[in-house]
Amino acid sequence: MKAHDGMYIDGAWRPAAGRDTIAVVNPVDEQVIAEVPAGGAEDVDAAVRAARAALPGWAATAPAERAARIAALRDVLVARKDEIAGTVTAELGAPLPFSQAVHAGVPILVAGSYAELAASYAFEEKVGNSTVYAEPVGVVGAITPWNYPLHQIVAKVAPALAAGCTVVLKPAEDTPLTAQLFAEAVHEAGVPAGVFNLVTGLGPVAGQALAEHDGVDLVSFTGSTAVGRRIGAAAGAAVKRVALELGGKSANVILPSADLARAVGVGVANVMGNSGQTCSAWTRMLVHTSQYDEAVALAAEAAAKYGDRIGPLVNAKQHARVRGYIEKGVAEGARLVAGGPEAPREQGYFVSPTVFADVTPEMTVAQEEIFGPVVSLIRYEDEDDALRIANGTVYGLAGAVWAGDEAEAVAFARRMDTGQVDINGGRFNPLAPFGGYKQSGVGRELGAHGLAEYLQTKSLQF
Repeated sequence: MKAHDGMYIDGAWRPAAGRDTIAVVNPVDEQVIAEVPAGGAEDVDAAVRAARAALPGWAATAPAERAARIAALRDVLVARKDEIAGTVTAELGAPLPFSQAVHAGVPILVAGSYAELAASYAFEEKVGNSTVYAEPVGVVGAITPWNYPLHQIVAKVAPALAAGCTVVLKPAEDTPLTAQLFAEAVHEAGVPAGVFNLVTGLGPVAGQALAEHDGVDLVSFTGSTAVGRRIGAAAGAAVKRVALELGGKSANVILPSADLARAVGVGVANVMGNSGQTCSAWTRMLVHTSQYDEAVALAAEAAAKYGDRIGPLVNAKQHARVRGYIEKGVAEGARLVAGGPEAPREQGYFVSPTVFADVTPEMTVAQEEIFGPVVSLIRYEDEDDALRIANGTVYGLAGAVWAGDEAEAVAFARRMDTGQVDINGGRFNPLAPFGGYKQSGVGRELGAHGLAEYLQTKSLQF
């Protein structure tokens, strides 16, 4: 798609207040493919004012009509699926088949789920002598990351629209073209002017202005825990609601009764998807000491199959960061059995699929979010030891448990301090709540729980 040179505000593309721009770089060949405006506080203010002006009308719109607009948006995304996939591939570097199946396919699924929820959700209920109403929280400031650029937009905007909220979106500066394409889709779907607004810009400028704006009632942010803390602090000072989906260091716990080959193979694939740039990736593989050596060999073999199948990392900074973590793992005594810090290509931000063995729970690669194609294998002695290791980080976003008996896996999963656990390779469910414990965030996305984040309650007593 051709980049817009303005912001989408109040139903139209309008020039940015300033002249600064952001270069969009293809991480495969490191070439600039487009430029978009770098918005500032003035652009954010215009967008928030438009959202506030549109709020009364959209909040009063019948849920069935809001559902119809979201369904129309889904249909536009379906019609433009190939364009979406190509755009994500160009600015994120994801292989085209992955972009088609995941980066384009999943947001369509999520948008459809919210079209159905908007039509069926109980926005009113009787409780004794009271009537309780679920009302929109107001204007939402949505700040989204680059790793799943369309999915994270849809996971925030669709439930906000379903709830009757209006939205100002500030997307990641690395993937603004996908956000502009989404704005085009919103317009084509007939969403009223001002209900959705888009401001492209840098996080410390446009993102901060949006998070701190007095006209924003809720800030929904997905990104690093460090930035989430700052947004939470700013919102707290204004007594403003937040929904924060932050970092992860998820454990893939393989119990002795599990199908080891399948658990290891699926576990490695889970990390390699999107080049490891997934907050919920199972980056710590926990294996019983009696099966550890076999698991290491299986993991190394599985990783080798991804050598030319994964895309690059998103930018030069991320590329250096991930390679630095791999170097630190080696320096701290972890054993490389696949990959390493050396760049596999002369051009592009590529990192080899990497597997570490002999990782101990206190090592940096076992504690900090790397956000790259790196798996760390950790041995455990018994289930209590495995649980201690699994729960032994500041994060609690996702995880996996494998066992020959499903009840055994469920019993272990119930003891994990994490928001979502896949049992024996459980499939993605767009209606299941997604979000973390501890420093992985506050609030939930997807399904009815995701819709509830954008609602507030009012009770009338009779």
